[in-house]
Amino acid sequence: MYRVGVEIGGTFTDLVAFGPAGVSIVKVPSVPAHPDQGAFAALAASGLALDGIAEFIHGSTVATNAVLERKGARLAFVVTEGFRDILLLQRHDRTRIFDLFYKKPEPLAARGDTFTVRERIAGDGTVLEALDLEEAGPRLLAALEGYDAVAICLLNGFLEPAHERALAAWLAARRPELRITCSHVVTGEFREYERATATTMAAFVQPVVDGYLGRIEEGLAAGGFRGSCTMMQSNGGRVPFAAIRTNALTALLSGPAAGVTGAIRQAGLSGFRDIITLDIGGTSADVALVRDGKPDWSRETKIDGLPVRLPMVDIVTIGAGGGSIVWRDDGGMLRVGPESAGAAPGPASYGRGGTRPTLTDAHVLCGRLTPDAKLAGTLTLDAVAAGRAFASVAAAFGRGDVEIAEDAARLADSNIVAAIRLVSTERGRDPRDFALVPYGGAGPLHAARVAEALGIATVVVPPDPGVISAYGLLVADQMLDETRTRRTPLDAAAPDTVRQVFRAQLAALEARARALGLVGAASYDLSLDMRYVGQAYEIDVVVDPAGLDRLDLATLGDAFAAAHRRIYEHGAVKGKSVEIVSFRARLRVPQADAPPLRLAGASAVPATAVRVFEGDRWIDAWRLGRGALVAGQPFAGPAIVTDTTATTYVPPGWTATADAHDNLILRRSA
Repeated sequence: MYRVGVEIGGTFTDLVAFGPAGVSIVKVPSVPAHPDQGAFAALAASGLALDGIAEFIHGSTVATNAVLERKGARLAFVVTEGFRDILLLQRHDRTRIFDLFYKKPEPLAARGDTFTVRERIAGDGTVLEALDLEEAGPRLLAALEGYDAVAICLLNGFLEPAHERALAAWLAARRPELRITCSHVVTGEFREYERATATTMAAFVQPVVDGYLGRIEEGLAAGGFRGSCTMMQSNGGRVPFAAIRTNALTALLSGPAAGVTGAIRQAGLSGFRDIITLDIGGTSADVALVRDGKPDWSRETKIDGLPVRLPMVDIVTIGAGGGSIVWRDDGGMLRVGPESAGAAPGPASYGRGGTRPTLTDAHVLCGRLTPDAKLAGTLTLDAVAAGRAFASVAAAFGRGDVEIAEDAARLADSNIVAAIRLVSTERGRDPRDFALVPYGGAGPLHAARVAEALGIATVVVPPDPGVISAYGLLVADQMLDETRTRRTPLDAAAPDTVRQVFRAQLAALEARARALGLVGAASYDLSLDMRYVGQAYEIDVVVDPAGLDRLDLATLGDAFAAAHRRIYEHGAVKGKSVEIVSFRARLRVPQADAPPLRLAGASAVPATAVRVFEGDRWIDAWRLGRGALVAGQPFAGPAIVTDTTATTYVPPGWTATADAHDNLILRRSA
């Protein structure tokens, strides 16, 4: 029986399968309008019988796209009386300070779609005013005619969800076809605007995700599939489809998170546990920092300007993918992205109708991607079409098409360097202490030059880097998160409160795991959001589950001071009170039987002489298949190393060595 991972990107859909015949890899063009069709096209190309698949693991941006394209449910929003404008008021910050025409992000529920009920929960969870369903119910039921979904977010519902539950049950009994989402199910954290936004977003995408997962399940069942279906979450772990149907918001960044998971597993085989991941696909470039084999975590991200507070892998994304458009702005500056040619029509060199210059076309013109390279197995590249696409941009700058293409590639390198500094230098970490791990179809093309700009001496290119995100689906642990805000002063009673809350959270996680059918020995991660009283933001303080019974006040205080020192360069502030804000617990069921990714079908074509444009001139280089490299024997650049899913560029001054795990290690020469 096979385990199959399918990850849908903006340009290509990737499949990796583990089974009796070893590892199978497939890469096909995505179908943006119908992403499930891309998944089944990959399955068909793999030749695997669906009745021979034990587990189907999926990663997709369908939830993210529904928000970005505003193609979700017709949504109603129900709040406590007096808070009707919470989605419009938002926060008082401006993301673009000098933009005279700045407008706040458009909420997913308009004011006319927002309805109120009389009730009130206090900040400590006590009921100040009971919910009167006899008064509120009929009026609300009449107002909800014509809506597909309703998001319920009552004031302080995360502390006491009784009113949300009662209202949801009352509506469900009378409108069973209405999809109802409650805030306490989506997030257990405070901050009313962020909680309201997360609830509306979850409700908005839920019908889209339900329909999408339903089509996947129906298509698989029609082919005889009788296995289990799981999906990747933004936190780097996977869960059954049933869990995603409860809270689709957890799958917003499933594809990028899967890539980080796969890169950690594969680079770790060669002993690299402190890494910076660089995923460059067709649409974007994603970077993340990993210390000791564990990625940094983020509590919040933004989708279309709207905040999402959920535990997730800390990933910074910029528009620097292979399909990113190269253009000249109104000020006469050269730009790369964020607009992308995507899968349809794609870069001009794909020969599928694209006419605008892209980053992929730039690499074709500069010789780093050769016309006979086959992308997704069959797609060849047209250098003449790439030249035509760059002609107008080159003329605008008075440069040749090759020169402006190299400028665009260098500009993309600079943008990627800036993104990496966001997750490293600007957070107190020296990028020179890390190895760079590139993947995605275009990651290895940029990696060495990016590393050189950052002073990074080592680049680790996994085997078949173009499908690392799909591989990450197969090696990901099953994972559930539980977060609860409960402001607790750091005093003598705090250790007992910490134990009480964490034990309740662990019990809830275990109950959810049993209900979802998660099988295996579970481990747990615990952490606290802590701050000095009066601070607006919290820091993460890890708690050892094994030491929970022995936890005391001194241990909590020392852990907070140490975490504070790592971030702000100073620890304890004399006379300043500390408080715990939120409690975070994670249940993890490890995926133990996933084999390493090995180089599959890589060409063993020996080195041949080629020319590439580097800097401001053409230079002589070598081009060879990755399968021709002998483990342990370094090969000096400049060189182009090809495999079935990506091309690696080894600039002058770098060497490439294949190791025993099929990782390609690039090192700067002394």
